Amino acid sequence: MNVVDRFLQYVKFDTQSDELTNLWPSTPGQMIFAQHLEKELQAMGLKEISLDENGYLMASLPANTDKPIPTIGFIAHLDTSPDMSGHHVTPRIVTQYKGGNIILNEEKNIVLSPREFPELDHYVGQDLIVTDGNTLLGADDKAGIAEIITAVDYLIKHPEIKHGKIRIAFNPDEEIGQGAHKFDVEQFGAKWAYTMDGGEIGELEYENFNAAQAKITFTGRNVHPGYAKHKMINSIRIANQFMAMLPRWETPEHTEGYEGFYHLTSIEGNVEQTTITYIIRDHDRDRFERRKKELEHLVRKVNNEFPNSTAIEIKDQYYNMREKIEPVKFIIDIAEEAMRNVDVTPHVVPIRGGTDGAQLSFKGLPCPNIFAGGLNFHGRYEYIPVKSMEKATDVIVEIARLVAQR
Repeated sequence: MNVVDRFLQYVKFDTQSDELTNLWPSTPGQMIFAQHLEKELQAMGLKEISLDENGYLMASLPANTDKPIPTIGFIAHLDTSPDMSGHHVTPRIVTQYKGGNIILNEEKNIVLSPREFPELDHYVGQDLIVTDGNTLLGADDKAGIAEIITAVDYLIKHPEIKHGKIRIAFNPDEEIGQGAHKFDVEQFGAKWAYTMDGGEIGELEYENFNAAQAKITFTGRNVHPGYAKHKMINSIRIANQFMAMLPRWETPEHTEGYEGFYHLTSIEGNVEQTTITYIIRDHDRDRFERRKKELEHLVRKVNNEFPNSTAIEIKDQYYNMREKIEPVKFIIDIAEEAMRNVDVTPHVVPIRGGTDGAQLSFKGLPCPNIFAGGLNFHGRYEYIPVKSMEKATDVIVEIARLVAQR
């Protein structure tokens, strides 16, 4: 089975995660998918296969040489984003894309257009896998899973390629920030690993946001509006005043590259009580800490005007893995060399988000991120070029070969 066949099979599994269930994995579809993969790995003849009650699947490809070679790993996640349905995904292959609009759903007039998504122009002449406009595709991260398993299968069938022990793992709930929480790094037993969870072909990432969530609660006082003068305290208006105090340009829609932001993700309330939630992001640790302090400062300002009206709760989520990767920078060098060897130009970019690799790096498993090839993740316009998946598979094989040669 090739990487495309695997991918088309895997996206049929509904594996959306859900942060509200308080279960592990958060949804049953992830365990069903993991059990399917477990059987596939068994049929391939992999060793040390384990699937625990939390949905973490691990396996080993034994070394095929007596040379002492460090154990390395490749990791991808089982779940898809809760932002859009992953139920009844119906993929379609657009052969030799000729440019211009791709009609995803004629009935609903859903069109994938290079006018809105100019990266499409990079893939003219290639086969693209797209959605039918009703769901996401699931390339994030079923493409990564398909690439890892296909690469391991290739190594099994080509014993002339010498390699050390290779560990693979597929974990649940990455999309809700919990993928690495119960990942047993000691059991995994690799010196370092790579997550196959990046975007466009060539992307190589070892920097990500420092991240926190802030929940701010405003308490008001409700009285009849006809008799409210000097009595009513409207929590919605206080919340609105607070939001207006934040810099309007430091938001996701106005930032790129290494620029951080405050992102308002939810607001819910009435006159008596309003709650807003922000996520705070910055690559620089000092600026990240200053952003948190700025929110706390604004809460104090609001409380000076409306005493005891406003409370804030800030929780750190993850940190920039760069500080853990730089001491072992050779693992980035290996990935870059592997890409060049298979005719892929490396493009080192910061992740404007998080990755399981960040949390794993802080748990003692250095784990940069390599492209899986998809674009427009988490929505109906998601697509993936077939060539990008094939090249990602080649990169995995080449990394295994290069590590054995060192």
